[in-house]
Order: sequence, then structure tokens, then C-alpha cells
Amino acid sequence: MKIGLSTYSLSRAITTGEMDVLHAVQWVADNGGEHVEISPFGFDLEESPELIQAIVEKAQEVGVDISNYCVSSNFIQPDHSEYEREIERVIKHVDIAKALGVSTMRHDVAFRPVDECAIQQFEADLESLVNACRIIADYAAQHQITTSVENHGFFIQSSGRIQSLIHAVNRTNFKTTLDIGNFMCVDEDPVAAVKKNLPFACVVHLKDFYLRPADRNPGTGWFQTASGNHLRGAIIGHGDIKIPEVLRLIKESGYDGYISVEFEGMEECRLGSKLGMENVKRMLAEA
Repeated sequence: MKIGLSTYSLSRAITTGEMDVLHAVQWVADNGGEHVEISPFGFDLEESPELIQAIVEKAQEVGVDISNYCVSSNFIQPDHSEYEREIERVIKHVDIAKALGVSTMRHDVAFRPVDECAIQQFEADLESLVNACRIIADYAAQHQITTSVENHGFFIQSSGRIQSLIHAVNRTNFKTTLDIGNFMCVDEDPVAAVKKNLPFACVVHLKDFYLRPADRNPGTGWFQTASGNHLRGAIIGHGDIKIPEVLRLIKESGYDGYISVEFEGMEECRLGSKLGMENVKRMLAEA
């Protein structure tokens, strides 16, 4: 396994102009990361295609892998033409993933407001979501790229819905980017959910959250889960997720891919990212 960082973790510094994506790649290497995951927050590889080769060259220069490419997408669209346009847009991102030299790419699948996330709605939408994921996975297969769905966005966030989608798509190159923390957004125990979905993971995202019950609103900086509990991003190892147990499960599963740290806490993003990577390495060695 290789420990690294998603550029999403540094997005606050990138967005404010304190660093750009090339500085982020350098920062990951300087702080012990073995790979960098490209998540375009604060930069756009469609609008600035010259950055693609620059990222590749920078990663080679500093000696880190480019592990994964993450893009946002939503196949819940108002009409069929918009639906087809969204599929075509994601296919263009597959071409970017190929240019980056990655073998995995995460694209989102669907978002709905919490009050529209009932299982009946998921079942009604599933066929169209499966069709979109198949088209993209089949296109990606010719480039030896595995596409994946991440467990986030409330609508497709639980371990069961992730598995339903993967099994329905039924492509060997369609898996999950498994985020250990995001299951909490739909009030699912992270340890149990990770155990269920590890067999389908092509990339693992490590993050941590503080959790407070619905009747203890902590105020600013927190957001609510589907059932009204409260979450706030934490430095890995500081929050309420049983990180050592999760790492033990990952280790025992035989997973040997990339582990990508995602920091989204209130602390300064470089500090949170650095401590997170350090804690993961220490706890993984002890697992």
C-alpha cells in the first residue's frame, strides 16, 4: 500500500492562490506522500489542459505516483439530452485520466436532496444510472482504466446502495473509491461499512470526523447527517472513527492499492494534511 494525499485536502490553499496544483504535488512529496490524487478543486483541467502534462512532469520530477483522478458528475438530469451530455462530458474526463497516466478514475453518479433520497427513488433511478456507468466504464476499458463510484452525496452513500450499483453495472472495471468516513453522512457505522465494501474497492480514501448526536447541535462548522446528527471534519486520528480498526481491516483484506488521505477539518489545511499522513503511517504500522 502507498500512502498519499488528495489535492482536495489542500483545496483551501489552492483556491486562495497560496499554492497551485504543481506546488501541491511538490508539497505532497516534501511531506512524505508516496502518491498524489488529482481532485480538481481550485483548478480545471478542461479549461487549462496544459496543466495535465505539467502535473505528469512534476510528479515524475519529485518521485510520486499520480494515483487517481476524481471528477464530479450527476446523471440525474431534467431531460434525456442533458443526461446524454453529462455522459459525454465524463467521457472527456476519461481522456484526461488517460493523459495523466492513471489506471483509476472516480466519477460521481447521482445527487438528490436528502428528502428525495428514499430507497424507492433510488430503485426508480437505478436503471438510468447503471446505463451511464456502463457506457463510461466500457469507454474507459479500452484505456485500461477502472472507473469507480464513491460513497458520498446522500443518495448513493450507503454500503448497500454502492454494492447494488456495482453489481448492476456488472463491469470488471467498475468498482468503488471507498471513503471510510462518508458512510457516517447516512448514519452508517464506518467499520461495518468498510468491511462490507472493501472487496469492491479500487482506491481507499481515509478521513476522520467528529460525531455529535442530533440533540447536541455544536453550531458553526458542523453539518448534519441524513438523520440529523452532526459531523465535522477532523485530522485523521483525532476524530471519532475507529481508524486503527479500519486500518486493520484494510490490511487483513489483502488490499494493496493506494490509500489517499482527505482532510476537510477546520485546522489549516497543510497542517491537517501533514499530521493526517503521519498518523496513517504510524497506525498502519501498528495495525
